[in-house]
Amino acid sequence: MVTDPLFYAVAVPAVTLLGLAKGGFSGLGLLSLPLMSLVLPPVQAAAIILPILLVQDVVSVWAYRRSWDKRNVMILLPSAMIGTGTGYLMAAQVSDAAVRLAVGLIAMGFALRRIVLEWRKAPPTPIRADVPRGVFWGWVTGFTSMIAHAGGPPFQIYVMPQRLPRDVFVGTGAIFFAVNNWMKVPPYFALGQLTAANLATAAALFPLAILSTWAGVRLVRYVSGERFYTLVYLLLVLVGAKLIYDGLVPLLFH
Repeated sequence: MVTDPLFYAVAVPAVTLLGLAKGGFSGLGLLSLPLMSLVLPPVQAAAIILPILLVQDVVSVWAYRRSWDKRNVMILLPSAMIGTGTGYLMAAQVSDAAVRLAVGLIAMGFALRRIVLEWRKAPPTPIRADVPRGVFWGWVTGFTSMIAHAGGPPFQIYVMPQRLPRDVFVGTGAIFFAVNNWMKVPPYFALGQLTAANLATAAALFPLAILSTWAGVRLVRYVSGERFYTLVYLLLVLVGAKLIYDGLVPLLFH
Protein backbone atom coordinates (compact mmCIF):
# COMPACT_ATOMS: atom_id res chain seq x y z
CA MET A 1 0.00 0.00 0.00
CA VAL A 2 1.26 3.48 -0.86
CA THR A 3 1.93 5.46 2.33
CA ASP A 4 3.67 8.55 0.97
CA PRO A 5 1.75 11.68 2.15
CA LEU A 6 2.59 13.39 -1.15
CA PHE A 7 0.66 10.69 -3.00
CA TYR A 8 -2.49 11.36 -0.97
CA ALA A 9 -2.07 15.12 -1.43
CA VAL A 10 -2.43 14.43 -5.15
CA ALA A 11 -4.83 11.46 -4.93
CA VAL A 12 -7.51 13.32 -2.96
CA PRO A 13 -8.18 15.96 -5.65
CA ALA A 14 -7.75 13.31 -8.36
CA VAL A 15 -10.38 11.01 -6.85
CA THR A 16 -12.67 13.98 -6.19
CA LEU A 17 -12.49 14.93 -9.87
CA LEU A 18 -13.25 11.33 -10.83
CA GLY A 19 -16.30 11.37 -8.57
CA LEU A 20 -17.62 14.66 -9.94
CA ALA A 21 -17.16 13.27 -13.46
CA LYS A 22 -19.01 10.07 -12.60
CA GLY A 23 -21.78 12.16 -11.04
CA GLY A 24 -22.34 14.10 -14.26
CA PHE A 25 -19.57 16.63 -14.89
CA SER A 26 -18.17 14.70 -17.82
CA GLY A 27 -14.55 15.38 -18.70
CA LEU A 28 -13.18 16.26 -15.28
CA GLY A 29 -12.07 12.68 -14.65
CA LEU A 30 -9.48 12.83 -17.43
CA LEU A 31 -7.37 15.08 -15.24
CA SER A 32 -7.04 12.41 -12.56
CA LEU A 33 -4.50 10.08 -14.17
CA PRO A 34 -2.13 12.93 -15.12
CA LEU A 35 -2.38 14.24 -11.55
CA MET A 36 -1.56 10.89 -9.97
CA SER A 37 1.17 10.30 -12.53
CA LEU A 38 3.03 13.23 -10.99
CA VAL A 39 3.96 11.04 -8.03
CA LEU A 40 3.58 7.48 -9.38
CA PRO A 41 4.47 5.67 -12.60
CA PRO A 42 1.50 6.06 -14.99
CA VAL A 43 0.90 2.29 -15.12
CA GLN A 44 0.66 2.03 -11.34
CA ALA A 45 -1.55 5.12 -11.17
CA ALA A 46 -3.91 3.58 -13.74
CA ALA A 47 -4.04 0.33 -11.75
CA ILE A 48 -5.02 2.18 -8.57
CA ILE A 49 -7.67 4.21 -10.41
CA LEU A 50 -9.48 1.20 -11.93
CA PRO A 51 -10.93 -0.22 -8.65
CA ILE A 52 -11.93 3.31 -7.66
CA LEU A 53 -13.81 3.66 -10.94
CA LEU A 54 -15.61 0.37 -10.30
CA VAL A 55 -16.81 1.59 -6.89
CA GLN A 56 -17.90 4.95 -8.30
CA ASP A 57 -19.76 3.16 -11.09
CA VAL A 58 -22.04 1.55 -8.49
CA VAL A 59 -23.11 4.99 -7.25
CA SER A 60 -23.57 6.55 -10.68
CA VAL A 61 -25.44 3.55 -12.12
CA TRP A 62 -27.82 3.54 -9.17
CA ALA A 63 -28.41 7.30 -9.46
CA TYR A 64 -29.13 7.16 -13.21
CA ARG A 65 -30.60 3.65 -13.46
CA ARG A 66 -33.85 5.00 -14.93
CA SER A 67 -32.26 7.60 -17.24
CA TRP A 68 -30.17 6.07 -19.99
CA ASP A 69 -30.41 5.27 -23.68
CA LYS A 70 -30.36 1.52 -24.34
CA ARG A 71 -29.79 1.89 -28.09
CA ASN A 72 -26.55 3.82 -27.61
CA VAL A 73 -25.19 1.37 -25.06
CA MET A 74 -25.99 -1.65 -27.22
CA ILE A 75 -24.35 -0.05 -30.25
CA LEU A 76 -21.19 0.97 -28.40
CA LEU A 77 -20.45 -2.04 -26.19
CA PRO A 78 -19.51 -4.75 -28.73
CA SER A 79 -16.87 -2.66 -30.48
CA ALA A 80 -15.71 -1.26 -27.11
CA MET A 81 -14.94 -4.83 -26.06
CA ILE A 82 -12.84 -5.25 -29.20
CA GLY A 83 -11.16 -1.91 -28.53
CA THR A 84 -10.34 -3.00 -24.97
CA GLY A 85 -8.79 -6.18 -26.32
CA THR A 86 -6.81 -4.21 -28.88
CA GLY A 87 -5.58 -1.90 -26.14
CA TYR A 88 -4.40 -4.88 -24.11
CA LEU A 89 -2.53 -6.39 -27.06
CA MET A 90 -0.92 -3.06 -27.95
CA ALA A 91 -0.22 -1.88 -24.39
CA ALA A 92 3.49 -2.48 -24.76
CA GLN A 93 3.71 -1.01 -28.28
CA VAL A 94 1.64 2.19 -28.03
CA SER A 95 2.91 4.85 -25.67
CA ASP A 96 0.58 6.69 -23.31
CA ALA A 97 1.91 9.93 -24.80
CA ALA A 98 0.84 9.03 -28.33
CA VAL A 99 -2.66 8.03 -27.18
CA ARG A 100 -3.09 11.20 -25.14
CA LEU A 101 -1.98 13.37 -28.05
CA ALA A 102 -4.38 11.71 -30.48
CA VAL A 103 -7.33 11.82 -28.07
CA GLY A 104 -6.54 15.42 -27.13
CA LEU A 105 -6.46 16.61 -30.75
CA ILE A 106 -9.74 14.88 -31.57
CA ALA A 107 -11.46 16.13 -28.42
CA MET A 108 -10.36 19.73 -28.81
CA GLY A 109 -11.24 19.87 -32.51
CA PHE A 110 -14.70 18.45 -31.88
CA ALA A 111 -15.45 20.68 -28.90
CA LEU A 112 -14.27 23.89 -30.57
CA ARG A 113 -16.41 23.18 -33.62
CA ARG A 114 -19.52 22.64 -31.50
CA ILE A 115 -18.85 25.79 -29.43
CA VAL A 116 -18.53 27.91 -32.59
CA LEU A 117 -21.83 26.54 -33.90
CA GLU A 118 -23.58 27.36 -30.61
CA TRP A 119 -22.15 30.89 -30.46
CA ARG A 120 -23.60 31.48 -33.92
CA LYS A 121 -27.00 30.71 -32.41
CA ALA A 122 -27.39 27.84 -34.85
CA PRO A 123 -27.27 24.67 -32.79
CA PRO A 124 -26.85 21.71 -35.14
CA THR A 125 -29.80 19.40 -35.65
CA PRO A 126 -29.63 16.46 -33.22
CA ILE A 127 -28.19 13.32 -34.79
CA ARG A 128 -29.78 9.94 -34.16
CA ALA A 129 -27.62 7.13 -32.77
CA ASP A 130 -26.35 5.15 -35.76
CA VAL A 131 -24.45 1.88 -36.02
CA PRO A 132 -21.48 2.79 -38.28
CA ARG A 133 -20.42 5.79 -36.19
CA GLY A 134 -21.20 3.95 -32.97
CA VAL A 135 -19.07 0.95 -33.91
CA PHE A 136 -16.11 3.18 -34.76
CA TRP A 137 -16.32 5.41 -31.69
CA GLY A 138 -17.08 2.43 -29.47
CA TRP A 139 -13.81 0.84 -30.59
CA VAL A 140 -11.90 4.10 -30.03
CA THR A 141 -13.49 4.49 -26.59
CA GLY A 142 -12.59 0.95 -25.54
CA PHE A 143 -9.03 1.33 -26.82
CA THR A 144 -8.29 4.69 -25.20
CA SER A 145 -10.01 3.64 -21.99
CA MET A 146 -7.81 0.55 -21.74
CA ILE A 147 -4.58 2.37 -22.57
CA ALA A 148 -5.03 5.57 -20.56
CA HIS A 149 -8.50 5.68 -18.88
CA ALA A 150 -9.27 8.26 -21.60
CA GLY A 151 -12.53 6.93 -23.01
CA GLY A 152 -14.56 10.03 -22.17
CA PRO A 153 -13.82 12.24 -25.21
CA PRO A 154 -14.50 9.56 -27.87
CA PHE A 155 -17.75 8.65 -26.09
CA GLN A 156 -18.78 12.30 -25.98
CA ILE A 157 -17.89 12.84 -29.65
CA TYR A 158 -20.37 10.11 -30.57
CA VAL A 159 -23.18 10.84 -28.10
CA MET A 160 -23.19 14.62 -27.63
CA PRO A 161 -24.41 15.49 -31.18
CA GLN A 162 -27.59 13.57 -30.34
CA ARG A 163 -28.50 16.28 -27.80
CA LEU A 164 -29.99 13.80 -25.37
CA PRO A 165 -31.64 15.18 -22.22
CA ARG A 166 -28.98 15.92 -19.61
CA ASP A 167 -29.82 13.02 -17.29
CA VAL A 168 -30.10 10.56 -20.19
CA PHE A 169 -26.70 11.66 -21.51
CA VAL A 170 -25.08 11.24 -18.09
CA GLY A 171 -26.93 7.97 -17.41
CA THR A 172 -25.93 6.49 -20.75
CA GLY A 173 -22.30 7.22 -19.94
CA ALA A 174 -22.72 5.77 -16.45
CA ILE A 175 -24.10 2.46 -17.73
CA PHE A 176 -21.68 2.18 -20.63
CA PHE A 177 -18.53 2.89 -18.63
CA ALA A 178 -19.64 0.65 -15.76
CA VAL A 179 -19.61 -2.29 -18.18
CA ASN A 180 -16.51 -1.04 -19.99
CA ASN A 181 -14.53 -0.76 -16.76
CA TRP A 182 -15.30 -4.38 -15.87
CA MET A 183 -14.03 -5.35 -19.33
CA LYS A 184 -10.65 -3.90 -18.29
CA VAL A 185 -10.26 -6.01 -15.15
CA PRO A 186 -8.98 -9.24 -16.82
CA PRO A 187 -6.45 -7.38 -19.01
CA TYR A 188 -5.15 -5.41 -16.02
CA PHE A 189 -4.75 -8.66 -14.08
CA ALA A 190 -2.98 -10.22 -17.07
CA LEU A 191 -0.60 -7.25 -17.21
CA GLY A 192 0.23 -7.76 -13.51
CA GLN A 193 -1.03 -4.32 -12.50
CA LEU A 194 -3.69 -5.22 -9.90
CA THR A 195 -1.31 -6.07 -7.07
CA ALA A 196 -2.32 -6.37 -3.43
CA ALA A 197 -0.53 -3.09 -2.65
CA ASN A 198 -2.34 -1.19 -5.40
CA LEU A 199 -5.72 -2.66 -4.43
CA ALA A 200 -5.16 -1.71 -0.77
CA THR A 201 -4.26 1.83 -1.80
CA ALA A 202 -7.42 2.07 -3.90
CA ALA A 203 -9.53 0.73 -1.02
CA ALA A 204 -8.26 3.49 1.27
CA LEU A 205 -9.73 6.01 -1.18
CA PHE A 206 -13.14 4.32 -1.56
CA PRO A 207 -14.99 6.53 0.98
CA LEU A 208 -13.88 9.68 -0.83
CA ALA A 209 -14.73 8.07 -4.18
CA ILE A 210 -18.32 7.37 -3.08
CA LEU A 211 -18.84 10.78 -1.45
CA SER A 212 -17.50 12.75 -4.42
CA THR A 213 -19.67 10.79 -6.86
CA TRP A 214 -22.79 11.54 -4.86
CA ALA A 215 -21.75 15.20 -4.76
CA GLY A 216 -21.49 15.19 -8.56
CA VAL A 217 -24.93 13.61 -8.92
CA ARG A 218 -26.47 16.27 -6.68
CA LEU A 219 -24.63 19.29 -8.07
CA VAL A 220 -25.19 18.55 -11.75
CA ARG A 221 -28.96 18.76 -11.27
CA TYR A 222 -28.60 22.49 -10.59
CA VAL A 223 -27.22 23.07 -14.09
CA SER A 224 -29.77 23.65 -16.87
CA GLY A 225 -29.71 21.35 -19.88
CA GLU A 226 -28.36 23.95 -22.34
CA ARG A 227 -25.76 25.28 -19.92
CA PHE A 228 -24.76 21.72 -19.11
CA TYR A 229 -23.81 21.01 -22.72
CA THR A 230 -21.92 24.31 -23.03
CA LEU A 231 -20.05 23.48 -19.81
CA VAL A 232 -19.16 20.02 -21.09
CA TYR A 233 -17.86 21.48 -24.37
CA LEU A 234 -15.66 23.95 -22.48
CA LEU A 235 -14.36 21.22 -20.18
CA LEU A 236 -13.63 19.09 -23.23
CA VAL A 237 -11.50 21.91 -24.69
CA LEU A 238 -9.52 22.21 -21.44
CA VAL A 239 -9.08 18.46 -21.12
CA GLY A 240 -8.10 18.21 -24.78
CA ALA A 241 -5.45 20.88 -24.27
CA LYS A 242 -4.11 19.03 -21.23
CA LEU A 243 -3.95 15.75 -23.14
CA ILE A 244 -2.18 17.40 -26.08
CA TYR A 245 0.39 18.86 -23.70
CA ASP A 246 0.86 15.53 -21.91
CA GLY A 247 1.31 13.82 -25.26
CA LEU A 248 3.63 16.32 -26.92
CA VAL A 249 6.11 16.83 -24.09
CA PRO A 250 7.31 13.18 -23.89
CA LEU A 251 7.31 12.82 -27.68
CA LEU A 252 9.30 16.01 -28.28
CA PHE A 253 11.71 15.77 -25.38
CA HIS A 254 12.15 12.00 -25.00
